[in-house]
Amino acid sequence: MREEILSVGIDIGTSTTQLVFSKLTIENLASSFAIPRISIVDKEVIYRSEIYFTPLKSQKEIDGEKVREIVEREYNSAGIATSDVITGAVIITGETARKQNANEVLQNLSGLAGDFVVATAGPDLESIISAKGAGADKISEDYDSTVVNLDVGGGTTNIAVFKEGKLLDTGCLDIGGRLIKIDKESGVIIYIAEKIKELAELKHIHIEEGVKPSLEALNIIVDEMVKLLEESVNIRSKSNFYERILTNKGIKKDIEVEYITFSGGVADYVYKMDTEDMFKYGDIGVLLGVAISKSNLCTKLVVKRSIETIRATVVGAGSHTTNISGSTITYTEDKFPIKNLPILKLSEEEENSGYENMVKVIKEKLKWFTLENELQPVAIAIKGKLNPSFVEIQKLGETLMAGMEDILKSDFPTILVIENDIAKVLGQTLYRQLDFKKQVICIDTIKVENGDYIDIGKPLANGRVLPVIIKTLIFSS
Repeated sequence: MREEILSVGIDIGTSTTQLVFSKLTIENLASSFAIPRISIVDKEVIYRSEIYFTPLKSQKEIDGEKVREIVEREYNSAGIATSDVITGAVIITGETARKQNANEVLQNLSGLAGDFVVATAGPDLESIISAKGAGADKISEDYDSTVVNLDVGGGTTNIAVFKEGKLLDTGCLDIGGRLIKIDKESGVIIYIAEKIKELAELKHIHIEEGVKPSLEALNIIVDEMVKLLEESVNIRSKSNFYERILTNKGIKKDIEVEYITFSGGVADYVYKMDTEDMFKYGDIGVLLGVAISKSNLCTKLVVKRSIETIRATVVGAGSHTTNISGSTITYTEDKFPIKNLPILKLSEEEENSGYENMVKVIKEKLKWFTLENELQPVAIAIKGKLNPSFVEIQKLGETLMAGMEDILKSDFPTILVIENDIAKVLGQTLYRQLDFKKQVICIDTIKVENGDYIDIGKPLANGRVLPVIIKTLIFSS
């Protein structure tokens, strides 16, 4: 069985807005006599939009109507209707994710992105998506090595480290090509981000809004930004300003990187694109890219060419955020799609801490999702034991029921996300223990963490699998 589905990725970044359409091929890889095992076997980008400057009403407000016009125009150009799209992601990234009306824009766009697509990106998720779009994970697997991807955009630099194909860590810095904007006609600075103002003052570099800067001053501030990037990948000792420039966190100090890739709008100028006009975009992006290409980032580490640069996030959004559940799953009613469902994840230690303690932990963690004394819909996630016995499944069901007492009182379904392949037997057991009176959704072969949110889409492959998007919703002020 082979089935093709259409996926969209829409990226609204600090600097640019763009979208891609990808064709995903799913197939049953099991033999005729085995339990079906549905996987995504091929991903092909079939349409790339124009790249637009993200329309803003002000430095803190996205122009939602103009963003919608861009997306509608590109749907028409591609000859694709919203009803054709099955899955994918709308991604608001970088500084733009911190604009005042980011959530409102997402809601307005969700209707243009098919029945299933609603997504957002905090720094960690954006780092992973852009790195996968750049191909850093594949390079680390092919070279049996540790690879870092720097996605250098307009407002932030997202960092993801992969070792032998597996994600090691993520980070994000407030460093980007549009943190200083320059009027192309007059050469006067029209915007400087607050943290860059602080950095300039700390280093006694004179730049200010409303004044034409010297090229020397801009190069000095760009060099200081690059030094902070070197610190971020552990090839330069941390300065006092490093913690200040972090968006949320950096990568672990003990990670040793061998290879480096670059993505984002600045990456083309790291990879030696034509730099005749240093201010062609009205910002310092070209200067930043050239400075990176001459830095320790490209001499102390082995540089690998990315599959995608400026389009890495949007390609990643269209092709890499979607997972497929296991085929031995339970859902007692087709009430999909379910969107923006927060995850309550138990650690392996908590799972193995005994019946009474596990019940206590679930009840305590459910308080995280109580708003004005009302419990919000939530999914319980566990790893689950491989090949459990009948008695162990019965006991696990009873334990979960006791811990989820408050969920069982609510009118939303009981939803479980299991890492190991036991969802069918556990879901059916739980449904029986609930006297068939409560809707149960139990999916497996999906790995999530606390802080993640998931969307569960409409069933595919004749109802045997469910598409799942894992995401992190972080809107910083």
